[in-house]
Amino acid sequence: MGDTQTVHELMPFTRLLGMEMVRVDAGEVTARLEHRPELCTSGGVLHGGAVMALADSTGAMCALQNLPEGAGTSTIESKTNFLRPLRSGHALAVSRPLHVGRTVIVVETEISDPDGRIAAKVIQTQAVLRPS
Repeated sequence: MGDTQTVHELMPFTRLLGMEMVRVDAGEVTARLEHRPELCTSGGVLHGGAVMALADSTGAMCALQNLPEGAGTSTIESKTNFLRPLRSGHALAVSRPLHVGRTVIVVETEISDPDGRIAAKVIQTQAVLRPS
């Protein structure tokens, strides 16, 4: 459940963004988003919404890898700190679980630029949606 095509099928918005999965497992989910003019705001800066969507998607995939059998997930809270603009190349998102509980999973995502400098830090809480 970790290749780019599978993720695009699970979350069609990731296809629209052009996300490419690099790694998907319970301990870490990594994805790239290429810098493209249609994802930018003024001055050629990757739009904050695109950065947040990248983080939300990798965070959701991270939570998904840590769910009990048959459960689903949905973001219930997300906090983003933008640290530097992304003006070229790509954004690399790395999501790791901070807490895996019965009702919530907390994920930390770091977004970096092509030189490895941190551009954003995101903490999100994912609900554990058990089957009814």
